[in-house]
Amino acid sequence: MAIVVDHSSRWRIVVAHVAVIALIVVVMFPFLVILSISLRPGNFASGSLIPSEISLDHWRLALGLSYQGPNGSLIEPDFPVLRWLWNSVKVATMTAGITLLLSTTCAYAFARMKFRFKSQALSALLLLQMFPAVLALIAIYAIFDLIGTYVPWLGIDSHGSLVLAYTGGIAMHIWTIKGYYDTIPVEIEEAAKVDGATPWQAFVYVLLPMAVPILMVVFLLAFIGAIIEYPIASVLLHEQNNLTLAVGSKLFLYEQKYLWGDFAAAAILSGLPITAVFLLAQKWMVSGLTAGGVKG
Repeated sequence: MAIVVDHSSRWRIVVAHVAVIALIVVVMFPFLVILSISLRPGNFASGSLIPSEISLDHWRLALGLSYQGPNGSLIEPDFPVLRWLWNSVKVATMTAGITLLLSTTCAYAFARMKFRFKSQALSALLLLQMFPAVLALIAIYAIFDLIGTYVPWLGIDSHGSLVLAYTGGIAMHIWTIKGYYDTIPVEIEEAAKVDGATPWQAFVYVLLPMAVPILMVVFLLAFIGAIIEYPIASVLLHEQNNLTLAVGSKLFLYEQKYLWGDFAAAAILSGLPITAVFLLAQKWMVSGLTAGGVKG
């Protein structure tokens, strides 16, 4: 049987499609501008969105390759962009892994165990997240400077200190995972214990497989947060070879000369790891973000 759609419904569909297309254009426009700058000859921020001439010189430098200049001279890369990218991926992966390990176990304690001051501890975790880390930069530097005198690989200018600093922001992830655990019936774990499973086995083999969507969401959020973070990394990292891409990209923009083209190429490279991780985790994203919203 044919379905009749009145004119008002048709107009609403048209308006919805136009709004979605407009939103996509607005979101994609900054990326297209950066891509255009990275493909233009020279280091200029202004110009046509569609370059009249395509140049891959900025991409060669970002990938660590040299190229022949206009006057026949060999132009070498000024900065180790790929090394910065690797540092960013390494720090972000370690941060996301440790964050996931700690937040899953802490959330399990708050969701399943009974102990004194549990609600107060949850409120305290949420309260701590209200203060941005940038307010504590001086304290963070002083703490890791002191730690470095005893444990060098956790001191200033080390990736270990950066991972430890990032891991401190797991309070929101604990809340997120706890909300998801609350949607899983306790009876499932109790049935596993009746069959002879220990509490740890029930947690690992029963609860965690059912919580994979939210675990992937937390891993992705922690990975993105670490790979794009700038203030803490700029305070703790000093040596050029130890910098992350977010901090190292600032070196393209110094006072006398702004290397906009090289900066744009490095900026696009920084988005590739995030895109890859998102594509791998996207099938869990929707269920993971929505299932912990309410308690079933």
